[in-house]
Amino acid sequence: MSWSHGPSATAQARLMGLDALRGIAILMMVAFHFCFDLTYWRLAHFQLLSDWRWIVWRDLIVSLFLLLVGMSLVLARGQSAARFWRRWARLTGCALLISLVSWGMFHQRFIYFGVLHFISLTWLLSRLWLSRAAWLRHRVLLPLALLCLLAGGLLAFPAMDPRWLNWLGLAAHKPATEDYVPLLPWLGVVLLGMSLAQTPLAAWLGRRGGGGWRPLAWLGRHSLAIYLLHQPLLMGLLALYVWYRASA
Repeated sequence: MSWSHGPSATAQARLMGLDALRGIAILMMVAFHFCFDLTYWRLAHFQLLSDWRWIVWRDLIVSLFLLLVGMSLVLARGQSAARFWRRWARLTGCALLISLVSWGMFHQRFIYFGVLHFISLTWLLSRLWLSRAAWLRHRVLLPLALLCLLAGGLLAFPAMDPRWLNWLGLAAHKPATEDYVPLLPWLGVVLLGMSLAQTPLAAWLGRRGGGGWRPLAWLGRHSLAIYLLHQPLLMGLLALYVWYRASA
C-alpha cells in the first residue's frame, strides 16, 4: 500500500468491521460507567476497585479498545500527514480536557494518564513504526508485544512510583487516579493488534462489515464523542434523580 494514498476499498471494509467491534466496546464501557455512577451517587454498592470480576471487566474493555487501536493504525496507515496531525490534535485536546474536568471532580485523583492520553502517545509512536516496513512484520511485532506484556506484568520498581514516571508502567504501587493506562503493559496490546491486522482475522472483519453490524459501526465511528459525552449525561441524569428523590 502506498504511503501517500488513503486506505483501499478492502481496508475500508475492514475498518467498518473494526468500527462494529469498537461499538461493542463502547456499549460495554457505558454499562461499566453507569455502574460506577450508581456507586458514586450511593444508589448501589458495586466494588469496582476491589472485586476481581469488575477489574477483569474493566481490563477486557480497555484491551478490546487498544487491540482495535493497533489494528486501525495498520489498516489506515495511508492517511495523509495533515489528517493524522489534525486527528491527533483533537484527541490530545480531549485528553487534556479529561484531565482538567477530572481535577475539578476528583482533585488529587484526577486523570493524568488515562486511555486517551495513552492513545495519543501511541499515535505518535506509530508515526515512527509505520514509516519503517520492518516494524510492520508480524514476526517482529508479536515478540515485541509479548515482551511489553511481560515487562509490564512482572517488573516493578519503587523508584518509578512518582507521578512523572509511573505513566511508564513500571511502578511498584498503583497510583491514586480515576483512570490509569500506563505505557506498559498496554503498549503490548496495541502491538498485538498491529500484528493481528496482518492475519486472516482482518479479512474476516471485512466480510462482517455490513448488514446488522451497521448500528454498532456507527457507534464505533463516533466513539470519541460518545466517550466524552456519556459520563456528563449519565451523571447529570442521576444527579437529577437524586435531587428529585431527596425533595419528594
